[in-house]
Amino acid sequence: MFNDWNQFSSYIILAEQQGQVTRTFRRLDPTRQQAVIQAILDEAALRGPAALNIKQVAQRAGVSVGSLYQYFPNRDGLLDFAIELCVRYLTDLFEMSRPYLLAMPLSDALRSYLTVGVEWGQTETNLVRFFGRAAYQGDPALAERVVRPIAALMRDLVRDILAQAAARGEIRPDVDVEATARVVNTLMIAIGDSQLLPYLNTYFQVSDGDVTPGRAVEALLALIWSGISPAEP
Repeated sequence: MFNDWNQFSSYIILAEQQGQVTRTFRRLDPTRQQAVIQAILDEAALRGPAALNIKQVAQRAGVSVGSLYQYFPNRDGLLDFAIELCVRYLTDLFEMSRPYLLAMPLSDALRSYLTVGVEWGQTETNLVRFFGRAAYQGDPALAERVVRPIAALMRDLVRDILAQAAARGEIRPDVDVEATARVVNTLMIAIGDSQLLPYLNTYFQVSDGDVTPGRAVEALLALIWSGISPAEP
């Protein structure tokens, strides 16, 4: 979980300053910090934040319940910290990728955005399951705090990719960039999430033994391009 843990030291220091974690947690070995956060996300994904079970979190993390209360000021603080950490982590990842994606030709940018995102998600299974619950199970406690800020960032990034493509003359001038970005973003989410959350692929039927995920991605890109590319002279 969390491929580059070194970047989290600043998040944890900020969380301590905001009273979300204690100095004791900040001084823990990074491996133990990760185990605790992973346990929180796993329990929240399984039961929902309202039913978060402190004993189960402690058992998953391999620590005592008393230790958890040495790491966090209270039960709500425990979940608040995990949510804030995840949102900051995802936000930073999108912002880091933004300049590279905006500089690419449209088809390359959309392909990279989708395929790299799926590859990343396949290594961050705990975070994906947590976000999947927030996005697809309608948990109101997570919808506004987790889903909306990340979803808006994703939509805006796709819109900016299309706007840059329009400025380079890669798409027709009559294309409604704002509306098209929302449609493209939705299609890309369906393709990507179906590969990260198998129960969605059962419904969406994006890939199976005959149609690979890569083939579905190329079909999506061809569909987008045929709809917005400039007319041939």
